Amino acid sequence: MNHPPSPGPKGEQPLVIALLGPTASGKTALGIALAQALDLAVLSVDSRQLYQEMNIGTAKPTPAQRAAVRHELLDLRRPDQPINLQEFRADAERAIAAEHARRGIALLVGGSGLYLKAITQGMSPPAVPPQPQLRAQLEALGQPLCHQLLLSADPTAGARIMTNDAVRTQRALEVIYATGLPLSSQQGAAPPPWRVLELGLNPPDLKQRISQRSAQLFADGLVEETRGLVERYGAECPLLNTIGYGEAKAVLRGELQEGEAIALTTKRTQQFAKRQRTWFRRQHEPLWLDGGDPLQQALQAIERVLG
Repeated sequence: MNHPPSPGPKGEQPLVIALLGPTASGKTALGIALAQALDLAVLSVDSRQLYQEMNIGTAKPTPAQRAAVRHELLDLRRPDQPINLQEFRADAERAIAAEHARRGIALLVGGSGLYLKAITQGMSPPAVPPQPQLRAQLEALGQPLCHQLLLSADPTAGARIMTNDAVRTQRALEVIYATGLPLSSQQGAAPPPWRVLELGLNPPDLKQRISQRSAQLFADGLVEETRGLVERYGAECPLLNTIGYGEAKAVLRGELQEGEAIALTTKRTQQFAKRQRTWFRRQHEPLWLDGGDPLQQALQAIERVLG
């Protein structure tokens, strides 16, 4: 494809392309290549890259990559200012509307399945504002107990939310305490007014990619990045318990050697990728780009949709 495609016949619904896949599957590079080929911005759908200063540990696009194409939905909040799903969806829909007004097409790139589902399938989370006092109490209880509380109060949400995901656990409990109803019973869906084309990456060498990525994060300075984040936002900031940052904190405390931290980060990331694969298989229906040239496969699929 030598030039960007037209958005399609007049009056047809605008298109949203969603490039999804597990962590370290190559979404960033392919997303940039697609954005360049189609004259689009990359709209990031990553639940950690939306936070400022968390650059190395989230494998956020580099300054050079961000200079190559415009990226949106990065660096929306500070790490101590959590954003909920409803707020992110509103930001994403504004970014999508801007791209539709400009090109008739928008490109989502990311691996955060729940966020992608909320955008592409119109899932509507409950409108419950953050409650800092309750969150402080939940943090004091500790994540293991909070997750057990969630499993008791809302088994569906508890089974879906990872045991170490303090942010989503607290949000689910917050909704329960505010409304008296389980979060899982309040998540309706209204399909958005777009056509959606889902493209998936799931490379066979994902384990090797994850191993290399984990080592590179520490080589790039993850421990020092974590030190700075701890100094600014405190060691108990929930986002600093997520994959990579939790292991880097253990290095700073002298509990792990760097090699041990890399091995543990690799293991946790592989477990996370397995859960992502399961989610995408059950919750989405992407065209999997397997073998050959994924960029050409993606462009051909987009041409077919646009007619």
